[in-house]
Amino acid sequence: MSFVVCILGIVIGSVMIPFSDIIIVVGNKLFGVAKTGNIDAITTSIIWDMRIPRVLMAFFVGAALSVSGAIMQSTLKNPLASSYTLGVSSGAAFGAGIVIVTGFTIPILGFFTLPLVGLVFGLITVFGAVGFAASMDRNMDTNTIILAGMVFSLFINAILTLVSSLKREDAQRILMWQMGSFSQKNWTIVIIFLPIALSLIFLTMFFVRELDLLTFGEEHAKAAGVDANKVKWILLSISSGLTGCAVAFTGVIGFVDLVAPHIVRKLFGSSHRLVIPISALLGGTFMVIADLIARTIISPSELPVGAVTALIGAPFFGYIYFSGRKRR
Repeated sequence: MSFVVCILGIVIGSVMIPFSDIIIVVGNKLFGVAKTGNIDAITTSIIWDMRIPRVLMAFFVGAALSVSGAIMQSTLKNPLASSYTLGVSSGAAFGAGIVIVTGFTIPILGFFTLPLVGLVFGLITVFGAVGFAASMDRNMDTNTIILAGMVFSLFINAILTLVSSLKREDAQRILMWQMGSFSQKNWTIVIIFLPIALSLIFLTMFFVRELDLLTFGEEHAKAAGVDANKVKWILLSISSGLTGCAVAFTGVIGFVDLVAPHIVRKLFGSSHRLVIPISALLGGTFMVIADLIARTIISPSELPVGAVTALIGAPFFGYIYFSGRKRR
């Protein structure tokens, strides 16, 4: 299913590409197979330089966000928890806003200054929120962490809004970055992002037992010999790293990390040995579909992909919240 959706993501667009052309171009680029048929340089560029990197980026960003959400929901024992709750998106958006407004560029990095600054600010915000929660509550209670994250997030959003108001000429660019996009993603970005995302997802698989135990509560985890506070720090760091990298390269894309893990748990149960990899596949597939909708529904223009995921995710968020209240 995921493979089929990715192929459709490459085939469908403002210019429809035959599947046979994709096979020929990929074979030529990867294995040196001679081109056959009437495939010109423009078609080759559309397939290899635009569509394939974009679909790969969408899939692995969706996978990273979904795994991040699964980690957060289990670690914090809250079905509405995510890295965004702890301020990753707010911090990253603030860092990106500073770069956009000031025009600051690190000479060696050039274009990658904005992603790097966004990632650093996002991680600083999360660690600041968790550190503040730890100083207030030595046991690092879940509610304390979430509340601290929300306070940090709201405060930073207020500063970003103030910056946007004072620099109106940059407000549109900041707004578009906050809504996320996969346009103009190339192989350089894919090659940088993929190893980071795959490494962190792979690392998460070493903590599936701890995630299972934390789902039942910290007392249960401690009784099984798990250092709950230490594991929380590690898992929150992994989750924040996944979200921070995704946000840094594509902008803020919400709700994927909320939707995918819930669907997986409903269909496959709560064992994280299954939840983590299947969340990655489902989240990646969902993101490719969302991006396909974003770039085709008003073609040749395109919508921010964050707007599409929000249209799907917001009702889902409401369903989770109000169904939970109804059960209580």
